[in-house]
Amino acid sequence: METIKSLEKINFDMLFASFSEAFNDYEVQITKNEFQMMLLRRGFVPELSFGAFDQDRLVSFTLNGVGDFNGVKTAYDTGTGTIKECSQRGLATRIFEYSIPNLKNAGVSQYLLEVLQHNAKAVSVYQKLGFKVSREFYYFRQGLEEINTNLKTGKKKFDFSQITLNNHEQMRSFWDFTPSWQNSFDSISRCSSDFIKVGAFEGLNLVGYCIFEPNAGDITQIAVDRKYRRQEIGTSLLAEVLKHNKSKSIKLINAEIGHDSIRHFVESKGILLKGKQYEMLKPL
Repeated sequence: METIKSLEKINFDMLFASFSEAFNDYEVQITKNEFQMMLLRRGFVPELSFGAFDQDRLVSFTLNGVGDFNGVKTAYDTGTGTIKECSQRGLATRIFEYSIPNLKNAGVSQYLLEVLQHNAKAVSVYQKLGFKVSREFYYFRQGLEEINTNLKTGKKKFDFSQITLNNHEQMRSFWDFTPSWQNSFDSISRCSSDFIKVGAFEGLNLVGYCIFEPNAGDITQIAVDRKYRRQEIGTSLLAEVLKHNKSKSIKLINAEIGHDSIRHFVESKGILLKGKQYEMLKPL
């Protein structure tokens, strides 16, 4: 019988080994360094994350981030997985049920996660656990060689320079939708040096910006002031951040469905729709 307990004292190498084994059939595999950066960015809290152990072997886990989400202290499922040989034992559900009183005791008021829409089995499990769909997201990915950042006019009309997050209130005013947990300012701030942040300026006035993670090719945020749209600012911003790219592919994850300006933009650059996700939420 497996023992469920927190991951507070788990060795990082053991955690990565279990994660890699649980997700070894996924199309995209991540390195140990990428895994470490993912945990940091998503706010991983080991003492509020839990796993099932078969003797000393971690065979199932839920890695929780904890932070503020829309003004509410929230736990975020950074990754839930079970190694294949233990996949029919209901361990993920047992871990989740074990975690709830611990999260409540830590002052967490809600639980947030994202799940691929085509993963019907996982969606069904989360619904049975009391999660409800709060939003739907697109995700996009394309090989670098297919990306088109050519300007129709042939020249830039605005000035571009690297920025900080200090002007976040103005940056928020450009949004069509609130970024998901992993794309939020809080997540970016946890490992700010990993991101390239470029602003578009008319004189001293910020009119658009892009935040980009070059190691993963991740367009984390891109937004333009509504008064300045359709002037190729987004295209120019994308071209600027791609100068720093270290990945063979470019992706944009968790663009909210219902705000199709971002879909039209990224697809016009050759970054194609690959699938959809649900954002799901459960009050605790």
